[in-house]
Amino acid sequence: MLKLVNDWYRRHFTDPQVAILALLLVLGASILYAIGDVLTPLLAAIIIAYLLDGAVSMLKKYKVPRLVAILSTFSVFIILLLIVLFILAPLLFRQATQFVLEIPKMFAQGQTLLMQLPEKYPNIISEQQVSELLIGIRTQITDFSQLVVSFSLSSVSDLLTFMVYLVVVPLLIFFFLKDKEIIINWFKAFLPTDRSLVSQVWHEMNGKIAGYVRGKFAEIVVVWVITYVTFMVFNLNYAMLLSFAVGISVLIPYVGAALVTIPVAIVAYFQWGYTTETLYVIIAYGIIQFLDGNLLVPLLFSEMVNLHPAAIITAVLLFGGLWGVWGVFFAIPLATLIHAIINSWPRAQKELEE
Repeated sequence: MLKLVNDWYRRHFTDPQVAILALLLVLGASILYAIGDVLTPLLAAIIIAYLLDGAVSMLKKYKVPRLVAILSTFSVFIILLLIVLFILAPLLFRQATQFVLEIPKMFAQGQTLLMQLPEKYPNIISEQQVSELLIGIRTQITDFSQLVVSFSLSSVSDLLTFMVYLVVVPLLIFFFLKDKEIIINWFKAFLPTDRSLVSQVWHEMNGKIAGYVRGKFAEIVVVWVITYVTFMVFNLNYAMLLSFAVGISVLIPYVGAALVTIPVAIVAYFQWGYTTETLYVIIAYGIIQFLDGNLLVPLLFSEMVNLHPAAIITAVLLFGGLWGVWGVFFAIPLATLIHAIINSWPRAQKELEE
């Protein structure tokens, strides 16, 4: 057994390039796992600056001076941030509050419908099963209400922290954009001179991850806007809240669309009942999801992330369990990183043997 371990180590880690890459991966993963929560504002600033750097590079291609490109991009970001904080967030919060207040009424109507099932389908469902189901739903609603209350209280207590982040994160973003080359060169000074494998992995995944993150942001916005306009045309209640949920659902491929179908169908049913309006809303929602998966996603990503669907779902479950929402958002980029490492690792070993 010991000989097998030694042989495996010699095959994979005797190359200094591989050892450097492995050390960087272990160090980065350990830092994120140990103090990821503390570094949240720094990580958020790095991610946003990474996204905005694409706009800066695009402006530079049109002969715009770098400082002007940075100031223009950063100004647009600040304007969008203010719109989100003072227009969008209050609207979402107001609709979410109204929706939570409507839950008891929806539950009462649903309870009436469920109690009719044993009479219509006595061979399929019994009154005892319905009672147990209602008890479970009532428990879930109570837990959800307590979660909303605790979230509100914790939000009030963390208001000062949020205000600090609101100042610190934009400042960090600006300096990351302005001093990008200085910061990168500073980090390079701590790496060995010969780091070809690290560079190879970075170049392989950088284009894919940058394109994926920016493409995913564009997909969220497009799906959100189209869904909001569609729901407004049908005059569906909570149009902004539901369309926002539909936009965010694209972060979880395959699963997100199925999950968001439930609240859309519930709101439509309790607004109109078994009518053609409800059917039209569900059909329109299905068309949006079809166009997203078969037109928008291929257009935005176009083989940018060549991963098997099973690998994507596994990555979402794994990284989402480790890092929550951020883990879900970056599940595919992280899976792409692992894929790039796996592709580069054997090539490095083959070159070493030759």
